[in-house]
Amino acid sequence: MDQILFMLKTIPEYASLVEGMKLGQPAAVTGIGQINRSHIIAGLSVDTKKPLVILVQDDMAAHRMQEELKCFLHMDAPILPSRDLTLYDAAVVSRAWEQKRLRQLYALGRGDTPIQIMSWESASQRTLPPAVLSAATLHLETGKEYSVDKLVSALVSAGYSRCGMVEGVGQFAVRGGIVDLFSPAEEKPVRMEFFGDELDTMGYFDPGTQRREENITAATILPISETLPHCHPDGMEGLCKDLRNLISRQRRHKNINESLIATLSKDLEKYENELHNTASDRYMSLIYPEFSCALDYVSRDSILVLCDHSSLQRAARTRTEELGMQLDSMLQAGLVVGELCDFALQWEDFCTRLRGKTVAYFDAFGGSAYPDDCLPKQLLPITAKQLPGYGGSMDTVVSDLKYYQKMEFGSMVLCGTRRRAELLQQMLQEKGVGAFLCIPLTTLPKPGQILLCEGTLPYGMEYPMSKLAVLTEGQMIAKSEPRRKAKKTGATNRQKLNSFTDLVPGDLVVHENYGIGRFMAMEQIKVDGAVKDYVKIAYQGSDTLYVPATQLDLVSKYIGGGGEDANVRLNKIGSDAWQKTKAKARKAAKDMAGELIQLYAARKRQPGFAFAADAPWQREFEDNFPYPETDDQLRCIADIKHDMESPTPMDRLLCGDVGFGKTEVALRAVMKCVMDGKQAAILVPTTVLAQQHYQTAVARFRGFPVSIDVLSRFRTTRQQSKTLQDVRSGAVDVIIGTHKLLQKSVEFKNLGLLIVDEEQRFGVSHKERLKEISKGVDVLTLSATPIPRTLNMALSGIRDMSTIEEPPSDRYPVQTFVTEYNPAIIDDAIRREIERGGQVFYLHNRTETIDQCAGALRRRIPGLSVAVAHGQMSEDALGDVMQAMADGEIQVLVCTTIIETGLDIPNANTLIIENADRLGLSQLHQLRGRVGRSTRHAYAYFTYRPDKNLSEVAEKRLAAIRDFAEFGSGFKIAMRDLEIRGAGNLLGAEQSGHMMSVGYDMYLKLLDEAVLEERGEAPKEPDCTADLNVTANVDKEYVARGEERMDLYRRMAAIRTQEDADDLLDEIVDRYGEPPRGVLNLIDIALLRAQARKVGIKDIRQKGGDVLFVLTNLNFEAVSALCADATYKTRILFLANAKEPTLQLKLASGVDSLKQCKVFVQKYSELSH
Repeated sequence: MDQILFMLKTIPEYASLVEGMKLGQPAAVTGIGQINRSHIIAGLSVDTKKPLVILVQDDMAAHRMQEELKCFLHMDAPILPSRDLTLYDAAVVSRAWEQKRLRQLYALGRGDTPIQIMSWESASQRTLPPAVLSAATLHLETGKEYSVDKLVSALVSAGYSRCGMVEGVGQFAVRGGIVDLFSPAEEKPVRMEFFGDELDTMGYFDPGTQRREENITAATILPISETLPHCHPDGMEGLCKDLRNLISRQRRHKNINESLIATLSKDLEKYENELHNTASDRYMSLIYPEFSCALDYVSRDSILVLCDHSSLQRAARTRTEELGMQLDSMLQAGLVVGELCDFALQWEDFCTRLRGKTVAYFDAFGGSAYPDDCLPKQLLPITAKQLPGYGGSMDTVVSDLKYYQKMEFGSMVLCGTRRRAELLQQMLQEKGVGAFLCIPLTTLPKPGQILLCEGTLPYGMEYPMSKLAVLTEGQMIAKSEPRRKAKKTGATNRQKLNSFTDLVPGDLVVHENYGIGRFMAMEQIKVDGAVKDYVKIAYQGSDTLYVPATQLDLVSKYIGGGGEDANVRLNKIGSDAWQKTKAKARKAAKDMAGELIQLYAARKRQPGFAFAADAPWQREFEDNFPYPETDDQLRCIADIKHDMESPTPMDRLLCGDVGFGKTEVALRAVMKCVMDGKQAAILVPTTVLAQQHYQTAVARFRGFPVSIDVLSRFRTTRQQSKTLQDVRSGAVDVIIGTHKLLQKSVEFKNLGLLIVDEEQRFGVSHKERLKEISKGVDVLTLSATPIPRTLNMALSGIRDMSTIEEPPSDRYPVQTFVTEYNPAIIDDAIRREIERGGQVFYLHNRTETIDQCAGALRRRIPGLSVAVAHGQMSEDALGDVMQAMADGEIQVLVCTTIIETGLDIPNANTLIIENADRLGLSQLHQLRGRVGRSTRHAYAYFTYRPDKNLSEVAEKRLAAIRDFAEFGSGFKIAMRDLEIRGAGNLLGAEQSGHMMSVGYDMYLKLLDEAVLEERGEAPKEPDCTADLNVTANVDKEYVARGEERMDLYRRMAAIRTQEDADDLLDEIVDRYGEPPRGVLNLIDIALLRAQARKVGIKDIRQKGGDVLFVLTNLNFEAVSALCADATYKTRILFLANAKEPTLQLKLASGVDSLKQCKVFVQKYSELSH
């Protein structure tokens, strides 16, 4: 693109503009289109070497500017987001947008941003002054001294929350000399290790695994929000004093506003008690007496670019009116104080601030009245045109190029890729137009010459005075290079066992040998002078079981079908009920494994079609995808192509959340299929999804000779019969349809690929017909409920699965509020979404009262178009409502959780949930994913009834929801619940029942064994248990939180190899510092158990001065050799009268029993082989 920027040098006015900007003289450029403006701004950035701040009217203009500058400069200029003031009392407010603002303001203030784009709204919002941000920001470097106590109080003042484990931005944790924190300035959380007061080491860690990843020497710690009460000129005491004065002034008014006084008094009480107040934005004018906005962060030597300043002035006026209306309703409700409502910069004040700045005005037309405080020194009219993209139409390109050749213009055509440039050259030759390939572009075209090159722009450009034109296909947005982070693959033992950190007393657990009980507590008991930890589990009646912490791998948390655990019965110790339940589940798992293996073998025997390797068009089709693919997408695409190219018919399941890019993966498979002259069919459960897939496919295959059709009830009978005929004759390459595709009347000429979306939503009869159609055809099944990786591993030998776990990189944060249900807040949220032309999902999860709820909304907000959707409506009625929603005819959809899966409506960007405390985190996570699917700000309101006596469960849930909304913590639990539901869907109803009866982890173990047995592989050895009189515990002083200790015990008990042990020990040292002896003993015991298991020892137990070893099978030669060994001759005894073969070892005095057992097992192991 350098040559395209070099074009500007041919324009005399541009040279004057650059010169004026270097001297700091304001200038005005007129007569140019949108793309020409971006072209000149890109040139200014390169030629003046000064930082640029570009001010545009709104977010849409900002995104357009960002895309265009990226085409010219190959860099992403940041867009400063606007934020919403929190003036309502909410329990929790997420601050992701605010933190993004702080990060950009900080960089802008330091002069680290070469180009910054701002909309009027984001630039004019009141914020903290640059000096305050600078003072509230901490810079930490290794080797320097800091008091940990002072650091903690500085973090609290900057808005951070103290917690046990850091999972999200704004949290910090202190464990002895280790401080973990997650600053908005950093991509990942930082772990700092202090030696006394000296900061010894520092590094990033992964919040998922809590493992350190790379060391760093310096970190920046930004505040968490823009309003920091501690930053009042006189500190918190000064703010409280101001509030007391305000209250006394309010009391002296003639008409006393009681609700306002109540608000002020409540806030004053919070500040006096040093409590967090989410609505501190109300007092911005008190905390920061001097008005500041983003423009105060712009450095003296920057160039301020004002795009179309009459539009900016209009945007300023509209913004002032909108804010005024919003504040009016709040003033009436007594939520804000009239004299403190100075939240945005007015246009007049903005004009005053321009004085002495280097300003460039860009306007499409001349004759605008410029601000008196900053009149341009030069007026530069430039003749330049914006050309529409030719969009793949050859005739347009040919006629345009012939015209430019005749007029002696030099023309450049941006074709995107080299391949497209070669194709265009060929086509132009056929039409008698000569053009040269110039890749890379090294020179400008001579008069009458046509150059074809790589690159892309949304629009073309023409500069008549310089006789130069640039043509482009247009709308092909440049693909940004994905920022890849190296990801560690391979399951760590954290993934093999689900984390135990969320186990709390009262939770149900499953013990492998005793069944389902209730976890009561973790207790330390002293046995023969050794301190050990036991897990206390209560069973039916008064039965209690104490499980040594070294055997925690026999215990797993009970996870049923994702619902409540209220109806699960506890087992009784000593009864055979548990063994029976387990046997039933084992048989069911075995039957399923057998069935699946037969099915799979039968499919493998069928002849299929081996597709050819990728054709050039396939590569071109993939290059046209406008977004960077995620690693997961690329992996899934490779898996699918590999299957398609093999002669065995493909049968693959592709799982991933809605919006994670499954459709793109599927469409690439479709393209591959069509390239080999075969037909592809996409089967979807609902009419609305059929329409959506059809629109996506048509847009994606534009410019390729692929014919696509859709079969659903939205088509007339005549259209449907025409489509069926075309499918039969092979005129249609891709057919998308609902279960109508499964009718007997549908015949394919040459079907090569069948894609089934949301298979679990089709009935049994449909599935039978599916089997018929798919004989010998490649089948790809899509599912939106993620499947657990563990189940994936268990079934990996039976079913081919691919999962997409990482979200696309450009997902924007959703502004989340957790608040009591208040009609005023809800109505305000709906009005604001409707005013900006958006739509609202309103979740009311009770079918009986859903119509009343919709009626109440209509009454409260006149003129609102409201519709209702729930699962008890007929499929057609539901389809019509969803289609109307997708077409934008409905403003508010009052619905049940039916919207959880499936629909993608980018225009719906506000979600309101009633009684959020009745939904699980996994549901809230999936529902919140329904909004925030475009570049616009999205909002989610999780509301709960203002009911004072919440049950303990509801209280816990709300606390979890608050953490989830504010920090994204609990995400792992949410995902796990979701996955269990996914597992239920995949396994079907009967297997789900068995899964419920023994708990998910136990079921998986049984399934694993069944698969191995069916495939004729050796079953795994039973685990070995060990109980020795050595101090083996994780001390409370070392790891304070009980949940984390449980997690460590469980993971230590699961150690099987030295590698596992080293890995876990590394992590322990990293997170908690040097481990005490008890922790090292625990790891040694785990290794001892693993080795004993390999040689058939199933129990090691110390009784006084003896240790008993129980064997699964008797190895006579090894035992005889041991008895004859000089070391053990007199100390070993074979107990003939025991129930099972047992060896008794007399311990030597003065050496700890653990060491002796390790040596003994090692010896026995050598003699056994």
